Amino acid sequence: MQFTAAQIALMIQGIVEGDASIAISSFGKIEEAVNGQLSFMANPKYEEYLYTTQASIIIINDSLELKTGINKTIIRVKDAYSAFATLMTKYQELAAKQLKGIQEPSYISASAQLGNNIYFGAFAYAGEQVTIGNDSKIYPGVFIGDRVKIGSNTIIHAGVKIYNDCVIGDHVIIHAGVVIGSDGFGFAPQADGTYKKVPQLGNVIVENEVEIGANTTIDRATMGSTVIKKGVKLDNLVQIAHNVEVDENTVIAAQTGISGSSKVGKNVQIGGQTGISGHISIADGSKINGKSGVTKTIKESNKSFNGNPAYDFSTSKRIEAHTRNLPALEKRVKELEKLVEQLNAERLIPKLGQKTSL
Repeated sequence: MQFTAAQIALMIQGIVEGDASIAISSFGKIEEAVNGQLSFMANPKYEEYLYTTQASIIIINDSLELKTGINKTIIRVKDAYSAFATLMTKYQELAAKQLKGIQEPSYISASAQLGNNIYFGAFAYAGEQVTIGNDSKIYPGVFIGDRVKIGSNTIIHAGVKIYNDCVIGDHVIIHAGVVIGSDGFGFAPQADGTYKKVPQLGNVIVENEVEIGANTTIDRATMGSTVIKKGVKLDNLVQIAHNVEVDENTVIAAQTGISGSSKVGKNVQIGGQTGISGHISIADGSKINGKSGVTKTIKESNKSFNGNPAYDFSTSKRIEAHTRNLPALEKRVKELEKLVEQLNAERLIPKLGQKTSL
C-alpha cells in the first residue's frame, strides 16, 4: 500500500511542507529509514537525525524550529508521536481488512454465528453457540470455548485460548498465548492438610477497546465475573486473578500480578513486577512504581506509590534515603558506644542504676 504526503496529512490533520505528491509504502526509525519510508521526530534527542535521515516523509511537531533547511517532505502536526501512532494504526487496520475467509482445516460448530467479513485461520476452533462479530480476525490455532461471545473488529492472535462463557468486546486486541477464563486459584484447606478445589463457575468479561499482551492470563470468577473494563491496556505476562475488576483506561506493565477480588480504579498506572494483594481497592488515578508491593487499600485518588510495602511516593523516597545512610549511622552509633564506655571507665558518668547527688 502506498500513500502520498497529501493523503497522510489529511489522515492526521497535518500541514505539508515540500512535495505533497511524494509517496511512501512503509515506516522506519528516523536514524535508519530509507527512501520510500515515513518516519517521525518527537524526541529532541533525535533531532540530529532530522538533517541526515533518508526518509522520504518526516512527521514533526508544529513547535519545532529547524536549524537549517531540509531536502525532505515534512508534515507538521500538534503531536508528532500521537500522529505517527494514529497513522500506523490506520495502516494496520487496512492491512487486516485484506484478511477474509475461513481457512482449512479448522472447526466451527454448526451452532456458531459468524459475522460478515471475518477471518478464521487454520486449526482454529469455535465451540457450541459461539458468536463472532463483523470484521473480526481469528488467527490460526485459536481455541474459542462454548458460548463465548466476541464483538466486532476484534483481533485474536495465534494460540489464544478463551474458555467457555467468556465475553470479549469490540475493537479488542488479544496477543499470542493469552489465556482467558482459566480457573481461579481457589482451594479450601482441609483438616488432614490437603486442599479441596473450589469450582470456578463464573466467567471473564473484556469490554471494548482493550489490548492484552502476549502470554497474559485472566482467571474466571468463582461466581460472577472477572471484569476488564473499556480501554484497559495490559502488557505481556500479566496475571489477573479471579473476581478482579480493572476499571477504565488503566494500564498495567509486564509481570504484574493482581490477587483475587481486588478492584483497580480508573486511569491507574501500574509499573512492571508489581504485586497487589487480594480483596483490596486501588483508587482512581493512582500511580504505582515498578516492583512495588501493594498490601492495603489505597483510598486517595491521584497519588503516587513506591516500595514494598508500598508507601506514598514522598515517604518511600525518604525511607530509601535513610536506608542509604544506615552504614554511616551504624558507624556513629559504635563510636558513641566506645565514648560511653570510656567515660564510664573514667567514672565521669554514673554507672547504670547508680544514684547521684548534686
